[in-house]
Amino acid sequence: MNMLYDGEWRTDEFVANNEDGEFERQTTTFRNWVGEDERFPVESGRYHLYICRACPWAHRTAMTRALMGLEDVISLSLVDPVRIDDGWEFSEENPDPLYGEEFLRDIYLRADDEFTGRVTVPVLWDKERETIVNNESREIMRMLTTAFSDLATTDIDLLPEGSEDEVDRLIDEIYEPINNGVYRAGFATTQEAYENAVTELFDALDHWDDVLADQRYLAGDTLTEADIAMFVTLIRFDHVYHTHFKCNKKAIHEYDNLWNYTKELYQLPGVEQTVNMDHIVRHYFVSHGDINPKRIYGVGPDLDFTAPHDRDRLDADLPPAIAADD
Repeated sequence: MNMLYDGEWRTDEFVANNEDGEFERQTTTFRNWVGEDERFPVESGRYHLYICRACPWAHRTAMTRALMGLEDVISLSLVDPVRIDDGWEFSEENPDPLYGEEFLRDIYLRADDEFTGRVTVPVLWDKERETIVNNESREIMRMLTTAFSDLATTDIDLLPEGSEDEVDRLIDEIYEPINNGVYRAGFATTQEAYENAVTELFDALDHWDDVLADQRYLAGDTLTEADIAMFVTLIRFDHVYHTHFKCNKKAIHEYDNLWNYTKELYQLPGVEQTVNMDHIVRHYFVSHGDINPKRIYGVGPDLDFTAPHDRDRLDADLPPAIAADD
């Protein structure tokens, strides 16, 4: 994988797998918080999100922004979905609206001209200080639900008072086997590492399908950040992870409860606009030349995320506007 090393772009520096062939994810670098001190105050119009529609980690932040109605509070722009030798790129279709840069790495270098590390999305950028606030998706999602809650234009609360420990526990519980598990399977370089990841992945999916038979969301009857973290993997699963990452024991649309749960979340106000399946499919199949050297991507499956779901048979604690739309 490619990365910046002391401010220079390298194509042969980063090693993603350990000696056992297991994929190991890099720790993110910029970890400041809006609202924590006077450097990054909570202000409408001050911050910008750089994302890719293909990336599930970036999708978490875009989905949170949409559900909370923060579109006019935090601006957003895209990088192109295909990432090859030069990393995430801007283009005529998806330009950098702030500085007209060519690559996302140039934004990183504006924040630190000697930066060492991978250039990842999402990026929360401070337009006034002209620096990266944070590039850890989970922390950006939490900032949106807490620091920016007073600026939200919807009544949704993705982190109800007193629920933080439970939501954090759920996000932790699904991260390694599911969110990261698909990558551990797809990027494994030994059979043992791949089979261990796939086994843990489907054990977890089977477990949550059982849980969702009796409750509406991961935390019970309340939609939380944990559901966003789960959704961004489920929405990509059948089109990408099932085939490209060899997670093919079962498709999500073959699960009674996970499939209906995915459809319900997709149909929440604002969520459909955060999903770009063309970007998702092209990113994975074209960007990963080591997995798919011919860079040919499939045309299926043909799934209808807008089809009726059965989740209204279960109790839900949703704001009236969202409940009425459901």
